[in-house]
Formats: sequence, structure tokens, C-alpha cells
Amino acid sequence: MEEKTYKAVSAAGIMNLVLGVTILVSAVTWGVLLLVSGGKLLKSKKDIIF
Repeated sequence: MEEKTYKAVSAAGIMNLVLGVTILVSAVTWGVLLLVSGGKLLKSKKDIIF
């Protein structure tokens, strides 16, 4: 019985670590993409005429 509990907690811990790393990498990637996009918009601001 105790071994089943240990395996379940272990599997949940591993899944949480994998999900956390995935979310962290995704957030950093999106942040960089947003910074690059914003930089391009600011750079081309002088060319925009309304």
C-alpha cells in the first residue's frame, strides 16, 4: 500500500516539474518574441502616416 502511494506522489512530482519547465520555456520564448515585435514597431513608427 505504501509503495503505491509513493509511486503516485513520485509520478505527480515528475509531471509537475516537466509542466513547470515547459511553461517557463514557453513564457521566455513569448517574452522575447514580444520584445522583438515591439522593437520593430517602435523602429518603424516614423514611417507610419495617418
